[in-house]
Amino acid sequence: MALSKEIQDFLQKEALTRFLRYVKVYTTSDESTGTTPSSPRQFDLGKMLEGELKELGLKDVVLDEYCYLYANLPASKGVKGPPVGFLSHLDTSPAVSGENVKPIFHEKYDGSPINFPDDPDLKLTTQDSPELKHCMGDTIITASGKTLLGADDKAGIAEIMAALAALTKYPELKHGEIRICFTPDEEVGMGTAKINLDKLPKYCYTIDGGEPGEIEAECFDAWGATITFKGISVHPGFAKNKMINAATVCARFLATMPEYETPEHTELREGFFHITGISGSEEEATAKMIIRDFLVPNNERRMDYLRKLKEYFEFKHPSLKIEIEFKHQYENMWTVMEKHPQSVELAKQAIEMTGLPIRPRAIRGGTDGSRLSVLGHPTPNIFDGGMLFHSRKEWIAKSSLQKAGEVIVLLAGLWGQKGTT
Repeated sequence: MALSKEIQDFLQKEALTRFLRYVKVYTTSDESTGTTPSSPRQFDLGKMLEGELKELGLKDVVLDEYCYLYANLPASKGVKGPPVGFLSHLDTSPAVSGENVKPIFHEKYDGSPINFPDDPDLKLTTQDSPELKHCMGDTIITASGKTLLGADDKAGIAEIMAALAALTKYPELKHGEIRICFTPDEEVGMGTAKINLDKLPKYCYTIDGGEPGEIEAECFDAWGATITFKGISVHPGFAKNKMINAATVCARFLATMPEYETPEHTELREGFFHITGISGSEEEATAKMIIRDFLVPNNERRMDYLRKLKEYFEFKHPSLKIEIEFKHQYENMWTVMEKHPQSVELAKQAIEMTGLPIRPRAIRGGTDGSRLSVLGHPTPNIFDGGMLFHSRKEWIAKSSLQKAGEVIVLLAGLWGQKGTT
């Protein structure tokens, strides 16, 4: 049963107002610090949300020393279903500036290229994002051209907050206990580093997906690699047969990566190597990359490829030393989710109740939910409506903010009614 027009309108207004407020808070994470949170500015949004949750009347509102924000909404009177959790992350990606975000409205979208006032050369088209074709007549929200928008994942936060506001305003929306957690540092792979699992229910959802209707219960198996090249520096005027230029060797090593296994040339269930950083000099150079696939054996093959390259380059340059450090970042959540089909089925039912098509997809990335699932809290990922994340072309349709809010409200109700086995 769909929500009333009054509740739908309320959700859209609440989600939009909150979203526009949240994206203006600078919360970019910083993977270089090694702290939790990785950037203290994430507390700025955490404190804002702490106050708003208290204003809504939620219980046990706690913003801890690591910038994890927890809160509980008690069950409706007489509802005995199990508790359910909803999570989104406070930080935005360090890939693009998240400071001084200025959201721009593009009303009554007609399919033509979208311009950005702060960068006249930047344009958003249906070639960049075919999903725009489904938004004719809608209002499209972007940043101004100098920053990302921050829909990843401030749209998710706004949608959860709007749903909580609706659940507290309209008592006819029956639900079980709802537990909220907003996390720091998801964008640098540390979103669950200091999370208090005791504050989460067994079953949760992250609101961190893309296109409306998406439900994701499978993600990449993810590895990171740091490759260090140690050469020999000699004055270039006297370097023949003596110098081993670590920076040059690094470049040649990386040039051997198969081009057809890079993000630019892969889609759907295809994995890849992705170089994320290069630095160094003649004496020492470092390359960082991530390795992704849905199947563990495919990632093992990629790591073996790098090990064999190391042997080849060290054989070619006897005084060269190459060190490779691999780090497992997260595993495919499907190994857990396939044992808990009800959480996915209830999410599909809630999406269908909003009138949206159900779009089951495998995540070409990861969420906090992938780690939580492995830790014993099955956590599928639901859309927040944002598109082209980590980009100055990032966008979201106004209607998506409403629809995600509807899904959260309806899903809370379904858990209250049906419970779990």
